[in-house]
Amino acid sequence: MEKYRLKIKDLLEARKEIDRLRSENKKIVFTNGCFDILHIGHTRYLYAARKLGDFLLVAVNSDRSVKTIKGPDRTFMNQSERSEMLAAMECVDMVVIFDEDNPLEIITYLMPDIRVKGGDWKEEDIIGADMVKPAGGKVRRIPFIKGFSTSDIIKKMVSIFFFVLSIIVPTVL
Repeated sequence: MEKYRLKIKDLLEARKEIDRLRSENKKIVFTNGCFDILHIGHTRYLYAARKLGDFLLVAVNSDRSVKTIKGPDRTFMNQSERSEMLAAMECVDMVVIFDEDNPLEIITYLMPDIRVKGGDWKEEDIIGADMVKPAGGKVRRIPFIKGFSTSDIIKKMVSIFFFVLSIIVPTVL
């Protein structure tokens, strides 16, 4: 097994590692998402998140969770594939899959020092902010990069598909 795949942990393993890191006074950064089609917006976001502390934990929505949030036609890549791609990134220290519709339970259990989301989120809407801040933690928003979202990529792919289809179908008929 490739070494980077060892970064993918279950919740109990994650807790043990977080406790060990805390005993060394390390700052734990936590973010979450679907990461259905990994793109440059994600890589820049995760790189910036990692710079906010000593250890970046990424919680990935399970396939069931993504379908609930995004609709029945998603995901494009399954939770194992999404987790492995994230784990392969140098800036990501750990990946955990969660099955709930939001990360509140995992945030409460792991209680990170820094809770991070994209700049498209208002701080009052960031799930877990109300748990992390009273515990002495921080909430940070990383600026959203326009034009680099999974939805934008899907729209572009659909547009290209229909353009190509419009060229092919008339020639077949």
